[in-house]
Amino acid sequence: MKKTLVAAAAAVLAAALPALAADGMAYNIGAFTEYSYRGISQTRLKPAVQGGLDYTQGAFYAGAWASNIKWIKDGGGDASIEVDLYGGYKGEISKGLGYDVGVLVYRFPGHKLGTSPNTTEIYGGLSYGPATLKYSHGVSHLFGVADSKNSGYLELSANFEVGAGWSLTPHIGYQKIAHHNDLTYTDYSLTLSKDFKGVLLSAAIVGTDIEVISAGKDLGKARIVLGAKYSF
Repeated sequence: MKKTLVAAAAAVLAAALPALAADGMAYNIGAFTEYSYRGISQTRLKPAVQGGLDYTQGAFYAGAWASNIKWIKDGGGDASIEVDLYGGYKGEISKGLGYDVGVLVYRFPGHKLGTSPNTTEIYGGLSYGPATLKYSHGVSHLFGVADSKNSGYLELSANFEVGAGWSLTPHIGYQKIAHHNDLTYTDYSLTLSKDFKGVLLSAAIVGTDIEVISAGKDLGKARIVLGAKYSF
């Protein structure tokens, strides 16, 4: 790669949000056996290196994140990096009932695809106890699918402490692709994780109910994804 993933994310965020103060920043970098997004492998089941940075000030947050990808090159394009920019507000509606609203922009520099994969979603979520319900709405075409504006993704997840510092996170999501019923699908995952002095180790069972064939591989099949992420 011409740039490291963390440097790419930092450069984009610095250009978009020049006024952020250093004392509100946090950083992360990780390595995974693949980059899985909404149950579908973005790296053709190959390893991924990812990095990001986050800024918080009261209820406001913003950040940038980046990962290597393979699916655009497999589709005839020329992008090998995904860069995400996001921002929003989160807080409490009442005791124990939280909210989170914001916008997330996905960018694929140099993609050279006919229909742009660059995507913008607005989202809103509610959390209560260990559970979170979130809806994301596409205000652009979705990841290069023509005529897919107003697609939506509904997800339900939870986080449970299971002892000795281990957490178990079940997740189920429903991706509706507007005007493309044949591409609409459900994804699921079950993740076991533990923080070891700032390094979060994880193992997840991930899959979907749709077959996604690329370069002879099914990118939506049930599989195990391992990862390690360091935050500082």
